[in-house]
Amino acid sequence: MKDMWSISLLRDVFREFVGTTLFLFTSLSSCTPDPLHVSLAFGASVALTCVCLGGVHLNPALTLALVAGLRVSPWRAALYVGAQLLGALTACSLLLGIAPAPLRSNLGINELASGVHLYQAFSVEMAVTFQLVLSVLTVTHPKSAFLSLAPAVLGLSVTLGHLIAQIGFTGCGMNPARSFGPAVLTLNFENHWVMYACFLVRVLSGYFQTAPHHTQMCMTCCLYCSVV
Repeated sequence: MKDMWSISLLRDVFREFVGTTLFLFTSLSSCTPDPLHVSLAFGASVALTCVCLGGVHLNPALTLALVAGLRVSPWRAALYVGAQLLGALTACSLLLGIAPAPLRSNLGINELASGVHLYQAFSVEMAVTFQLVLSVLTVTHPKSAFLSLAPAVLGLSVTLGHLIAQIGFTGCGMNPARSFGPAVLTLNFENHWVMYACFLVRVLSGYFQTAPHHTQMCMTCCLYCSVV
């Protein structure tokens, strides 16, 4: 209990706020009709933010997965998620104030593409969120041989997710904070439950890293079947 409001904790929470603000401001300002441009901007932004600020999550989905994997305490996770959501609102507010009119109209909000059904959008969001969380949990494991490459892996994973979901599906939610900020500022939450409903995938991804090997294989098969 004595460490609940330690200087170290407050510093980490502040880093989450600053990191999420920086990441989403630079990423959302790149939202154009060109999906490759957006994908590369999001991937590069998250990678560089992680390099500059260290082990930040920037994403409530990752934080929840780390709680499920017993790497982060629930109390710390609650503060992290609050900081991430506040950072998303701050980034979108800044963008709303300085962006040109075409970008201010929607702030890069996540929307279902024409002809996409809810079950299709949900399946794609499950798939891209799962690969993101699994990639991060794997590469940041204390015994991982690729720990030093974590920012690069995270950037590649985010880029891959956008290349999949940005084109013709949802605009790639993948990060609840990324979906939350533009939705609040534009007051548009239509079909946004799809962006937030992958909680099960995040929890299972976190547990996946602590489960025995044979259990991991079964879980992978089940999750694959659920999104295919």
